[in-house]
Amino acid sequence: MLERDRHWALLMEASIDGDAASYRELLESLAAVLRETVRRGCERARIGNSEVEDIVQEILLAIHLKRHTWRREDPIGAWIFAICRNKLVDALRRRGRRAEVAIDQLIDTLPAAEQADANMDALDVGRMLEHLGPRQREIVDAISIAGQSVRETAERLKMSEGAVRVSLHRALKALAALYRSKAP
Repeated sequence: MLERDRHWALLMEASIDGDAASYRELLESLAAVLRETVRRGCERARIGNSEVEDIVQEILLAIHLKRHTWRREDPIGAWIFAICRNKLVDALRRRGRRAEVAIDQLIDTLPAAEQADANMDALDVGRMLEHLGPRQREIVDAISIAGQSVRETAERLKMSEGAVRVSLHRALKALAALYRSKAP
């Protein structure tokens, strides 16, 4: 464990000093370890593995954004796993402890939505999306509205999955801010 942490520390120091190859190696090494750590955390919380990759990407993004806060004299493993723990807790809080029921069991008992309300909601969504740039609008539409996966969207737009996730996050953040500013 100490050897791994020393290796990570050397890679982080080199990446902070501008070595892109070291940074790539660090992220690849971290991703493998974080993926397993997050998977175990999801199992303990009794949630499926479907969210593991998204949580790992959030952790890697947080490490990227906060790497300047790591002090070279501090153990890097503790710093990384503190970020990991916090992001895992955030994901579990967002998810909540809701019971999930398959829609097939409820479909006959749900009232039909009124058509006018559905048309009005579609217009509202359309108006909100107009405030985004074309690429962000396309990503939000593909993932949040059409239900495509990040991978499918990335392949279709010839982008990396990470870039799609970042763009989606920024677009949703912008939409949330816009919604809050227009709320009564």
